[in-house]
Amino acid sequence: MLLKFIKGYIIKKTAILTLLFLSMTTMMSNVAIVTALPRFQDYFSDIKNIEFYSRLMLTLPSVIIALFSPFLGHLIFKIGKKKSAISALIIFALTGSAGLYLENVEMFLFSRSLFGIAIAILMIVSTSLVGDYFQGEARHKFMGYQSAFMSIGGVVFVVGGGFLSDINWRFPFGIYLIGFLLLPMVIYFLVEKHQEDLKQEEITVVPTNLIGIYFLGFLYMTIFFILPTQLPFLIINEFHASGKLTGSIIGLAFLSNGIGAMYFSKFKKKYSFSTIYLIALTICAIGLTAISFVNNVYFFFLTGILLGFGGGLMMTNISAWMLSKTTFEKRVKASGYLTSSVFLGQFASPIVFYPVVRNLGIHNFFLAVGLGLFVVILLGILYKKLV
Repeated sequence: MLLKFIKGYIIKKTAILTLLFLSMTTMMSNVAIVTALPRFQDYFSDIKNIEFYSRLMLTLPSVIIALFSPFLGHLIFKIGKKKSAISALIIFALTGSAGLYLENVEMFLFSRSLFGIAIAILMIVSTSLVGDYFQGEARHKFMGYQSAFMSIGGVVFVVGGGFLSDINWRFPFGIYLIGFLLLPMVIYFLVEKHQEDLKQEEITVVPTNLIGIYFLGFLYMTIFFILPTQLPFLIINEFHASGKLTGSIIGLAFLSNGIGAMYFSKFKKKYSFSTIYLIALTICAIGLTAISFVNNVYFFFLTGILLGFGGGLMMTNISAWMLSKTTFEKRVKASGYLTSSVFLGQFASPIVFYPVVRNLGIHNFFLAVGLGLFVVILLGILYKKLV
């Protein structure tokens, strides 16, 4: 089905497949090592506040992305998307795999910071190229395929990381060496379109204020990133599950994330962007609330499906919403700001929720967040009716 979809467009199939693989690396930013973090914490157990540092391993790249994405968007616009992607893949592979041999917590955090720069560039390039290659409903469909591809990659990497972490907690870091395998594809196949290549109707979109969309992107990721930052600790520490089982649960969530993304184009035919956001948020709220009542580890597969589906639908909706309101000239920069807001949500998630977990306990935490989201949803519905 995907190949049939690709054949209908002028851009070469190899370029689109390269874009799909390039997008996959952004999903790998953290998922490959989530099951290694509890064991990373044990390995450096003599370090003060290592519990906080172990979570920071996931979120530090996010704050780097959030801080630098707006500037990187301007830089990418000047030097070109293809050159930027090539440089980013090299940094991605070198810094992502550094965990194979590092013995110092500070160096771990430094490598994750540089890794964040690479992810930021790859995300901005991937998002803006989708806007360059496709328009309208075709864009919505492709973004569904793209998110599904990313999610399948996420499943492979998180489950693979789970198996590898059971052998040695360092081995999951080796997964990031895939950046070197993707490098030839970007060099030889990636196509960078220019403004003069576009039809006139493709560049006459009137830009509008995107601050509201950026905020919704931030809110989405603050909630969704509970999945990798809190859930593994609940499953492993309280239910004593293995890395393989934990990776499988999170992997299924990422698989359903792709399914949710693929359903976006169907939802978009019937509902507005704002309505789809509220629908997706409701699905996530149900999943988070249900986690608080789980008393058997295998029920996490069901809650993971809900969180994944809602998250996939929501993120694809946000990206398409942003692209629908930008011109070719503004697309890279707007993508940079969206990337910044989304990853600021990643960084904020464990910081915002850490005191809640500490005071309420992990089970009550999920209940409180789920019920809180239902309040937000009701306020959103009221706001839509008033305006």
